[in-house]
Amino acid sequence: MIVGDLLHLDDLSIRLAWGTPELLDRPVTGVSSTDLQDPARYLQPGELVLTGLVWWQPADTSGALRFATALRSAGVAALLAGEGTHGSIPDSLAEACRTHGIPLLAVPAGVSFRAVTDRVYLRLWGDLRAGAQDTAAIPETVRRELLDLVRAEAGPGEVLAHAVGRLGLPDCSLTTAGGRPLAPGAPPVPSVPPAGRGEAGLPVGPQDGSPFDGWRLRAHPRTPAADPALQGLAELLAPLAARAQAAAGARRRTAGRLLDALADEGRLAEPLAACGLDGAGPLVAVSARIEPGRSGDEVPAGWAAHALAEALHPLDAPYAAGTDRTGLTAALVAAPVERVAERLRRARPALQARLTGRRTLRIGVGPAAPPDPEPLRAALVQARYLLAGTAGPVASAAELDTLDGLLRGIPAEVTAAFHARLLAPLTAHDEENSVSLLGTLAVFLDHDGSWARTAESLHIHVNTVHYRIRRIEELTGRNLARLRDRTDLRAALLCAPQTASS
Repeated sequence: MIVGDLLHLDDLSIRLAWGTPELLDRPVTGVSSTDLQDPARYLQPGELVLTGLVWWQPADTSGALRFATALRSAGVAALLAGEGTHGSIPDSLAEACRTHGIPLLAVPAGVSFRAVTDRVYLRLWGDLRAGAQDTAAIPETVRRELLDLVRAEAGPGEVLAHAVGRLGLPDCSLTTAGGRPLAPGAPPVPSVPPAGRGEAGLPVGPQDGSPFDGWRLRAHPRTPAADPALQGLAELLAPLAARAQAAAGARRRTAGRLLDALADEGRLAEPLAACGLDGAGPLVAVSARIEPGRSGDEVPAGWAAHALAEALHPLDAPYAAGTDRTGLTAALVAAPVERVAERLRRARPALQARLTGRRTLRIGVGPAAPPDPEPLRAALVQARYLLAGTAGPVASAAELDTLDGLLRGIPAEVTAAFHARLLAPLTAHDEENSVSLLGTLAVFLDHDGSWARTAESLHIHVNTVHYRIRRIEELTGRNLARLRDRTDLRAALLCAPQTASS
């Protein structure tokens, strides 16, 4: 699809406000809607940009030029401006687009941006290779019926069920690349294989983004005789997949703006409303990242946010998952902490299986906080603290109710240094003697400082316990009669490196 095709889309009446024939030949890769004054970081090269011109004010004489400059820096294909807000396209915007060589098209009042977006993606992914063998395997009458359902915004389950019934196919399932079912009532889906080890099912829609992009179509069972019809069905479903991918990408960008506002200590009412979180009550803060692994492979920006959104989707609760301008991925979820943590633990294995090169998906689930800047920032700090620790691939704030849980969030290098500073004398003693003072200390603290129970547990005389404790105090410079010193030594024991024996 090229920019000029927009002038010929049925019933949309899009008009050319400015553009040369050469510029109208630009290829189109997608669609993005925005009303930000500077949307450059949220746009991709080759996209069509839809704007309602809410950002434009007549008194701001340089606003249009700043907006067009942002579009040029992002390498967009064209600008589509809605006439509903101001009645017409401002002359200053047309001049700015002429200055930067950006085709400008007018969208009449009353034409929804959703209609424009859907028609573009139907054109991008819905020409459907009418002359190809796979699509030709579907009778023309059935193909028209399915296309009508797609244009009528039917859900993937409805389209799939109609296709299976009309084509006599085996039971079929439609899932995301991460294994999330898209068609209710479909047969159970087998575990999704790791990326690069052979894909289960046929790819549906664009597959050139993150490992979690695109859909998968599977037949149960799959038979060679049904393959041509399944291939054609995958092509017919491609517009739905492209539409869903575009919408998900827009939601992640909107969430990124919310996270930026939170970091900037700005007002949250508007970005919360844009994410559907206004009036949602307490929000659980979640942080995520994909570690590159030993191979050192870089992890493209946005993968972690895509994985996090994919994992949270089945919660059926409002959420916003995105990446802020610093590259940190986080989410705010309107659901109880325990439910969020459980959902993420269940979803992670299938998402992890999509990663290659020993990349690892890690998630930290912070506490719930009211939708106000300070509490939400504090909750995100806790989520990122958990993410930085060693408590496993999914760590929850609910685990921070013990000293052990708290220490697991501290980097291993820090805890190992703390362990060595406090207990190195005991470690050196144990290496040269058959009696373990580290072991005696651990048992003594486990029994709340009881001499008798420590002696009974170690099968030694109580006087021997007194001797060993005095020796521990001499070597460490701590007094085990004091609670503070006991706590320090308990923490040091808990900080022992995993390869060390206590």
